[in-house]
Amino acid sequence: MQIRFFIILVIGLVIWSCEEESKLEKQIAEIDIDFYVERFDKAFFEAEPKDLQKLKEAYPFFFISDPDSFWIEKMNDSLQNELLGEVQEKFPDVNTATKELEGLFQHLKYYDKTFKAPRVITLTNDVAYRDKTFVNDSIVLIALDNYLGASHPFYQNIPMYIAANMKEDQIISDVANGYASKYNFQTRRSTLLDEMIYFGKLLYFKDVMIPFKTDAEKIGYSEAQLKWAEANESQIWSYFVEKEFLYSTNSKLPSRFVGDAPFTKFGLELDNDSPGRLGQYLGWQIVKAYAEKVEDDVLKIMQTEPEEIFRNANFKPKK
Repeated sequence: MQIRFFIILVIGLVIWSCEEESKLEKQIAEIDIDFYVERFDKAFFEAEPKDLQKLKEAYPFFFISDPDSFWIEKMNDSLQNELLGEVQEKFPDVNTATKELEGLFQHLKYYDKTFKAPRVITLTNDVAYRDKTFVNDSIVLIALDNYLGASHPFYQNIPMYIAANMKEDQIISDVANGYASKYNFQTRRSTLLDEMIYFGKLLYFKDVMIPFKTDAEKIGYSEAQLKWAEANESQIWSYFVEKEFLYSTNSKLPSRFVGDAPFTKFGLELDNDSPGRLGQYLGWQIVKAYAEKVEDDVLKIMQTEPEEIFRNANFKPKK
């Protein structure tokens, strides 16, 4: 009888929690956000040399250092026009990105009352994939030539594990990551645990700010990679604990377990089956466990030191 009562109580709490979350999301969806996405990439693709002055007046910050001759040569460059053409074909509009940006901005405004919608501009950057987006208080830049799809011919010389996330559904995750980095603070990042929780906070920020995206999209895993991480969570955690890696300041550990890579380098047979960045994944689980315990505002959690998060999370990996 007691077990039945307990089960009913748990189910009731889950239903109540879901209803409260749904109410919150409806409230956030009503927040008015005024912005639109400017297509510099399209304007430049359609421009002729005689239009250069108008472009400079509309986007002066793009034209600070290079002479007009550089931009005219770029307009006439066949490779540049091929790149711009591929972007226009893939993105005849940016309606999906615009809708998801609105959702992100609404959540940011709800949690940070000082937030103001930025100027959002799409462009190309010659597939500089390490700089796909740029975020500051007043502007968001999105280089669309980095989101043409993992198998696009332009990406044939880029490592497959990086190209895997060069697709449209990663745009909002990358922009959210830029905002998360702005809010994130730690006095140090000297141990492996520091690094794990630093990236865990970035991912938890996405949980709150872009709840309409899947966990796989937030971390940049395939669904199969996410399932692998979930299935092996306990084994991975035991490995870190047994090797006494968590508080190690060995500078090689972050590149093995946290940095972007085709797989995580345990030095075990399972390496080739594993996705990269499993240290980030575990850091995410620790921060989520902490958030459920303390129920602090997300922006306060982003400012919380890793040791406090770890000590109070009482993290237990999934079996």
